[in-house]
Amino acid sequence: MAVERDEPTGALVRPYAVTRGRTRPKLEIALEALVETTVRGRNATMRDGSSHGREHQYIASLCDGRLQSLAEVAARMQLPLGVARVLIADMAADGLVAVYEPTSFENNDAVGTELLERVLSGLRRL
Repeated sequence: MAVERDEPTGALVRPYAVTRGRTRPKLEIALEALVETTVRGRNATMRDGSSHGREHQYIASLCDGRLQSLAEVAARMQLPLGVARVLIADMAADGLVAVYEPTSFENNDAVGTELLERVLSGLRRL
């Protein structure tokens, strides 16, 4: 009698293996921070024998020519946010991607209110 398994079949790599067990990024990156591949990142993904893993190459191709938020990268890669944050922070430290942090609205409350109203309007349209 065959036993059904709840586990998926095929290769399964645990998220902590992707980051070599690290859970803390080299630099803090906001969830909504935008990521873009740099020229160095493009060149590194084009070279064969690159020391960067598949995840780094995927992030570089995903953010090449278009800005993606940290949350979008994590969702597209189907990785936990913490794992994506560690990977992107490593890439930023190596100069493979540029990270654009969101602007602080502390000094300009009117801009912050306007942004929140646009987000609320967009959510209502969904």
